[in-house]
Amino acid sequence: MTHLPTTKQLRYFVALEQYEHFGKAADSCFVSQPAFSVAIKELENMLNIQLVDRTNKNVTVTSLGRDVARQARVVLRELEDLVEMAKGNQLPLTGPLKLGVIPTIAPFLLPQLLPALRAKFPDLKLYLKEDLTERIYERLMDGELDLILIALPYDLRNTTDMVLLEDRFFLAHQQNSALICRGDYDLNELPSDSILLLEDGHCLRDHALSACNIKNVDKVSSITATSLLTLVQMVDADLGITYLPEMAVNSSLLKNTRIKTTPMEPGSSRQIGLVWRKASTRQDEFSMLGNFIQENYKLSGNQSV
Repeated sequence: MTHLPTTKQLRYFVALEQYEHFGKAADSCFVSQPAFSVAIKELENMLNIQLVDRTNKNVTVTSLGRDVARQARVVLRELEDLVEMAKGNQLPLTGPLKLGVIPTIAPFLLPQLLPALRAKFPDLKLYLKEDLTERIYERLMDGELDLILIALPYDLRNTTDMVLLEDRFFLAHQQNSALICRGDYDLNELPSDSILLLEDGHCLRDHALSACNIKNVDKVSSITATSLLTLVQMVDADLGITYLPEMAVNSSLLKNTRIKTTPMEPGSSRQIGLVWRKASTRQDEFSMLGNFIQENYKLSGNQSV
């Protein structure tokens, strides 16, 4: 009879491949480092291969080890799908749900959504992970998240998406800015380095460049912001202009600033959507959540798709 690795061993090794550090990987799995190391060694003995090269300070996953980790993620994801299928007869939106959200959506949508969600679905246990799109997408495909709430378009594979909201862009500038004349402007007349955006990695940067038709890269500042809050502070100091999504403009983000906003022409927007793995057996449940988010957004005085 063939002996198979346990899910615990596979989960531990996937963590080790991610962190390349026994202590950090053990902490992420909420287990002591000695017990973690024993499990990895047992997995190597069972498979009769070397998964990692060990030195006093470093851990290097072997080439074959990375192949094993890749397949282990597939196995763990299939097991997650099996559990989801077994839950199919349970009431929707009950039990644990792991949702990833990007930082240019979370602080504006979640405060109004979460209380309504708790009232409507009291047995739902929602776990939130806020991070950049690329990272939560990876966690989604690794089975660490059930679905993600992101801005579209974004290059995704093996997923299903549900567009929820249209989030229009606004021109934002300091009300007495020397860069803008009477609230009107010609992009070509702006000084060089006058358009402030988030740093690379934030999809809002790419969406603003595309939706607001910014083609002259000389107008975009090499100085970038790490968050919308920092970006707003820079604009308030008249270091440049920027483009903000409507949900941010309608929040308290601009309170106590001297920033004036003007809506961009129709079509200058990003879409907010839910995304889940294409093979997920919970797509009806996720669609129900999407419909609830749309309705809650409309009730809050905003418009949805």
